[in-house]
Amino acid sequence: MTEQTLNKLKPGEKCIVKAVKGKGPVSRRIRDMGIVPGTKIEVIKVAPLGDPVQFLLKGYHLTLRNAEAKNVFVEVI
Repeated sequence: MTEQTLNKLKPGEKCIVKAVKGKGPVSRRIRDMGIVPGTKIEVIKVAPLGDPVQFLLKGYHLTLRNAEAKNVFVEVI
């Protein structure tokens, strides 16, 4: 198991959120969408140019830009 940021994962990989970093509204918005420590996330697909990325968490699909996803530190499982 390795720790890295959410934006570096490939489709099909699964992870657990360890921490959400960043300041102000970006960090708050990420947490409000359900990305909090302990959440299991699966990468569903990446856009052709690499941005944005679609995730599955808590039973719903969520799309984040790489700039937002790099604030989420995860442990790959």
